[in-house]
Amino acid sequence: MTTAAAAPAGIGDGGELRRASGRLRRRLLFDRAIGWILLAAFAVVLFPLFDMLYWVSANALPTMSWGTLTENQVGTGGGLYPMIQGTFVIVGLATALAVGLGVAAGFYTSEYAPPSVARLARIAGNLLAGVPAIVLGYFGYFLLVIYAGWGFSALAGAITLGIFMTPYVYRTTDVALSSVPKGQREAALALGARPHQYLGRVAFRIALPTVLTGVFFAMALGLGEAAPLYYTAGFNSYPISNLTSPTGTLSVVIYQFYDNPASFGHFLALAFQAAFLSIVIVLGLNVAVQLLSDRYRRRLRGLYQ
Repeated sequence: MTTAAAAPAGIGDGGELRRASGRLRRRLLFDRAIGWILLAAFAVVLFPLFDMLYWVSANALPTMSWGTLTENQVGTGGGLYPMIQGTFVIVGLATALAVGLGVAAGFYTSEYAPPSVARLARIAGNLLAGVPAIVLGYFGYFLLVIYAGWGFSALAGAITLGIFMTPYVYRTTDVALSSVPKGQREAALALGARPHQYLGRVAFRIALPTVLTGVFFAMALGLGEAAPLYYTAGFNSYPISNLTSPTGTLSVVIYQFYDNPASFGHFLALAFQAAFLSIVIVLGLNVAVQLLSDRYRRRLRGLYQ
């Protein structure tokens, strides 16, 4: 009786075991439920995306033809060849500018800049990435189109779009280089490598897959922007002849033609076709970058890890 009286409450009658089994059941139920909740949340997020893809494809594919890719836009009909060409030219030039400036800035702030300068540069990069595209469009319009006297041109559009893309490339490069293990830097410098040799031959090789992802992200954003190009590159329904002439792009086609009523000939169909081609280009770039990054990671596997 003394032993029974000294025992804690709930032990002798199995109360603690019941409470423990109850907590275990609740945890198991929560573990099972959270999986379904996450799956439902994933479906809710993906549904608008697939709904948009279906909507664009259903409106674009019935009117899509080979002429869409090879013919000029004439009157209310024709194809999108000049805009496809202009998109590749402008996005290509803008990407070259953004990669040159962004990678160089990332090299500087990750290796050479004093901590205070690097901190200010990163803040400036984040702020520039948050500037609305239409603000940069106005900037390019007043500075390049009017003040510099270039007029609407592919070059003005490429420079404005490159400025828009640069902070994304810069921040990705800076983060990727800063994430390289410190041991790699110490080992390279201990073997006699100079800082620029370490960056070019060791750090950049390790960070390259992440940098490529950032470049693709910047290209995808630039390809979908209409405001910077509408106010700088203008519009042209003929193939680009030189970098100083107005140039049409797919994003501007969507912006200009979508609001036209169906009675305006082929305009609405061209807008959906331009949207569909933009999606295909972005998906193609995504697949290419992922394949290239995975191949490069396999080549580096075991060398720096």
